Amino acid sequence: MAFLTRPMDNSPLIIFRIFFGLLISLECFGAIATGWVRTNLVEPVFTFNFIGFDWLQPLVGPQMYVYFTLMGILGICILIGYKYRFSMIAFTMLWSGAYFLQKTSYNNHYYLLILLSFIMCFLPANKAYAWDARKSAQGESQFMPEYVKWIIVSQLFIVYTYAAIAKLYGDWLDLIFIEYLLRGKSDYPVIGELLQTRGMHRTMAVYGILFDLLVVPALLWKPTRTIAFAFSVIFHLFNSIVFQIGIFPYLSLALTVFFFEPQTIRKLFFPKRARLPEVPQSTLRLSNLFIWGWGIYFVIQLVLPLRHHLIQGDVLWTEEGHRLSWRMMLRSRSGTIHFEVEDKEAGSRTVVNLSGFLTQKQQYRVAAYPDFIWQFAQHLKKIYAEQGKDVAVYAKAKIRINGKPAQEFVDTRVDLASEPWDPFRHHHWILPSPLKRMDRAAQE
Repeated sequence: MAFLTRPMDNSPLIIFRIFFGLLISLECFGAIATGWVRTNLVEPVFTFNFIGFDWLQPLVGPQMYVYFTLMGILGICILIGYKYRFSMIAFTMLWSGAYFLQKTSYNNHYYLLILLSFIMCFLPANKAYAWDARKSAQGESQFMPEYVKWIIVSQLFIVYTYAAIAKLYGDWLDLIFIEYLLRGKSDYPVIGELLQTRGMHRTMAVYGILFDLLVVPALLWKPTRTIAFAFSVIFHLFNSIVFQIGIFPYLSLALTVFFFEPQTIRKLFFPKRARLPEVPQSTLRLSNLFIWGWGIYFVIQLVLPLRHHLIQGDVLWTEEGHRLSWRMMLRSRSGTIHFEVEDKEAGSRTVVNLSGFLTQKQQYRVAAYPDFIWQFAQHLKKIYAEQGKDVAVYAKAKIRINGKPAQEFVDTRVDLASEPWDPFRHHHWILPSPLKRMDRAAQE
């Protein structure tokens, strides 16, 4: 492991810090300007937080404008390297809070930003071209340990590899999902008609798998690095234009600086930087805390995306184990649902008017995702409990995946308000997937 402590030119880390600070600042201020904060965190009466993070609910409301403004300012501080360590830790905590507070607009990229922010907290990214370095008695440094590069590369390898493996399922390989995904893009100028062709669907299916599987090794190998970067530009710009997913295509492109020779990055972005002196001998020793800490981190990263294999049922149907697993752009879910609240004492039932509790976007999610269904049942129970009533909550739901016919999803006999939630096991009130139901019927 001696190679991990070797000093190397820190130009890739410095320019990435600048890109990173700029992009997260644009993301946070853009969330306010586009109305994302308003629709997801101000208008809702309550949000569908990650289960177990209910204590974040008091943040919901107009104060979220201040919250995101503060994150945007921290992004600028990171960009210029001002109080870098504090700014980076503060941003990581605030972004994580915003992420776990609401999942109505869940995106794997938001989770990736948490991980990258966490990693950046430990990296010496303020040693040059930074306010901190200019005010430091030691001055600027031109070196960083080589482990910096390999921590970033390892994280990206995990993300892309799991994303490629997840695409090896029927609806992706049969082009069903891709066709359904692009159906709503037909009105795009110039490319709208092209996106509806079978050839484009087939190209996307193959390109998506091969890109995710090969991009990191191809960027690491010098003979294929340039062409891999060119394919990265095409891939990420296509995603940005067609799917409009914010800063993340550009953040992904910014991360490629860690794959190029440091002197190339130095000449391209810092042509006036002083000539790199002779590389010093490494005197750094990796502590046991460092080795065990990063070892545990990467074991978690390797194991967490696999947890759905330990949960009964098809994750495409049940959604159990889907989040935090790099199952990106794999399926589209929609559904219909209605809830009934039964007063246990009176024995009467009332049909719930969802629009009285939820925004349109939340109604769409609660009709299609099991944890949303469960959480809303708990929310109804709490509301009625405040009125002194003991109630049971039942749901009737039909789910449509990738445009296929809708199928019954919830056992209507189960009182969801009395059910526990366990993120690592199957919930019996989720009906078996249609294929399993047909197999069971054939056996009977």
